[in-house]
Amino acid sequence: MSRRRGGLMSDRLKYELAEELGVAGTVRTEGWGGVSSRNCGNLVRLAIERAERAMM
Repeated sequence: MSRRRGGLMSDRLKYELAEELGVAGTVRTEGWGGVSSRNCGNLVRLAIERAERAMM
């Protein structure tokens, strides 16, 4: 199975969402692998909410 190159969310948006959730420090020190799966799910939820608001 091939891996996707690039993502749907820009790095800027990911860091903005991480700041909003309070996990940006973890991302800076440990990388995205240091963020819990629960918080990753919360990042996705926030991104979906923003996308839905933008579509309205």
